[in-house]
Amino acid sequence: MFEIECPCCQAILKVDPETRAVIAHTVPERPLPISDLAAEVAKLKGEGARREEVFRKQFEAEKSHGKVLEKKFEELFKRAKENPDAPPPPRDIDLD
Repeated sequence: MFEIECPCCQAILKVDPETRAVIAHTVPERPLPISDLAAEVAKLKGEGARREEVFRKQFEAEKSHGKVLEKKFEELFKRAKENPDAPPPPRDIDLD
């Protein structure tokens, strides 16, 4: 038998050359994802304020988004009335 290391999970596979089958495998021990629980809890407490700030900024941006779209529409509508014979601007889907 010979041993092979799996490239994906680093497990050790024991292969029998006669039968060409995996006879045994050993899964490597993985370190714990959280080494210090108190430090992780402290990080999570700060995350709440950061999430609240991001939400507040996005909420304000969404409130003004409608006004921006309305002004863009008015400008394009004004241009279309000034020059009714001009061809419409190309759409993104038409460029493909």
